[in-house]
Amino acid sequence: MTVNHSDHLGTDQLTPPPGCPAHGRGTDALYRLHDAGVQADLVGVYEKLRAEYGPVAPVLVHGDLPAWLVLGHRENLEILRTPSVFSRDSRHWRDMAEGRVPADHPLAPITTWQPLCVFVDGEDHKRLRGAVTDSLGRFESRGIRRHVTRFTDQLVDEFAATGRADLVSQFAARLPLRVMTQLFGMPDEYGPSLTAAVEDVLNGTETAVASNAYLTETLQQLVERKRAHPGHDFPSKLIDHPAGLSDDEVREHLRLILTAANETTVNLIANALRTVLTDPRFRAHLTGGHMTLPDALEQVMWDEPPMMTLLGRWATSDTRLGEQAIRAGDMLLLGLRAANADPAIRPDLSAPVHGNRSHLAFSGGPHECPGQHIGRAIADTAVDTLLTRLPDLQLAVPESELQWSTSLMYRHLVALPVQFTPARP
Repeated sequence: MTVNHSDHLGTDQLTPPPGCPAHGRGTDALYRLHDAGVQADLVGVYEKLRAEYGPVAPVLVHGDLPAWLVLGHRENLEILRTPSVFSRDSRHWRDMAEGRVPADHPLAPITTWQPLCVFVDGEDHKRLRGAVTDSLGRFESRGIRRHVTRFTDQLVDEFAATGRADLVSQFAARLPLRVMTQLFGMPDEYGPSLTAAVEDVLNGTETAVASNAYLTETLQQLVERKRAHPGHDFPSKLIDHPAGLSDDEVREHLRLILTAANETTVNLIANALRTVLTDPRFRAHLTGGHMTLPDALEQVMWDEPPMMTLLGRWATSDTRLGEQAIRAGDMLLLGLRAANADPAIRPDLSAPVHGNRSHLAFSGGPHECPGQHIGRAIADTAVDTLLTRLPDLQLAVPESELQWSTSLMYRHLVALPVQFTPARP
C-alpha cells in the first residue's frame, strides 16, 4: 500500500544523514507528527502508518528529526522489557549528542537527561524507582478514596444547582491535583494554584516559565518543611527512604509524580465519563451489574488510554525490530494507543475486553507507571461518586460535536457538556 504524504509536508525537503531512520527515503515520504494537519487526525495517521510499514514506522518529529514510531503491541512490549537495548537514558540519542536538539527545542524539556528514575536504567533506576514505589505503596486505596469522595462532593456542589456543567473544566481537570496535595501533606488551598501551574507548564504558554518557577519554589519549601517536620505523606516517606535521596532528587521526583499523575488521571476520568454518557451498552452493563466500575475503566484504558504516545527510548546498539533496521542512537516513540488497537491482539475492536489488563495504558516493564494504583483509585471513585450524586446525567450536545485536542503525547477531550436534574448542594 502506498500512502501519499505530501500534503503533510512543507516545501523544504531534507535528506537525513546515513544511520538515521529516514535515510534513503527522504522526508517527502514521511509524516511529520508535529504538523497540525497530522495531529488533527493522529489516530487515523497511525493506522495508515501501520498499513504501510507494519508494526514499526519511520516518522519525523519537531525539527524534522527522525524517529521510529512503534505501533505493534508485541514490539512495544519488547522495547519496554529490554532496557539494555532500548534505554530510557536520552544521552544515547544521536541527534541530541550531535547538537540537533537545542535548548529551545519543543522536545528538550521532556528529553533532556535528568537524574530521575525515568531517565536511568540499571542500579541507578533500581535505587530511585525503589524509593518512589515504596513511598507511594505506603498509601492504601481506601484512604485515597476518602479524599476523592470529599473533593468530588465539593466540586459537584459548585454546579449541582445549575443543572448543567462541563465535566472536563469543572470536574476532571480540577480533581486529581487536589487529591495529590493531600498525599503530599499540603493544605487544601494549594490545590487550585498547583493545578493552574502544572497546566500552564504542560501547555507551554507565555507564562510557563513563571509557573515552573512557582512549582519549583513551592516543592522546595515543601521538602524543607517535611525534612524538619515529617508526617504521614509522600514527601516524608521519600525523604526517609533508605535510598538516601538528596533534597534536589526528592523535589524533582515530587514534580514528576505531580505532573504525571495529573495529566493521565484527568484524561482517564474524562474518557471514562464520555464512554458512560455516549455508549448505552456500556452504561447498561455498568448499572445492571454485568460490569464493575474498575472493569469499565480497564475497557476505557484499552480504547482510549490516558497517554497516546510515550517519549522515548533510545537504541544502545544496532538491532532489528518489526523487520526494521534500528541503529544505535535512534529514538523510538512508544505508540501506546496504537498498540492497544493492534489487530494482532484485537481483531475486533468493538468486542469488549473483560478481565484483561495487558493493555499498555500505564506502559510496562521496569519503567511501568509506579502510581497506577493511585490513578485507578482516583478515577473509579470520582466517576462512581459523581454518578451517585447525579444519576440522570446526560450529554448536553450530540456526541458528534465533542472535540479533541491532540498532541504527540496526549489526546484531550476539550469539553464534556452535560445536563441533569438540578440538585441541592
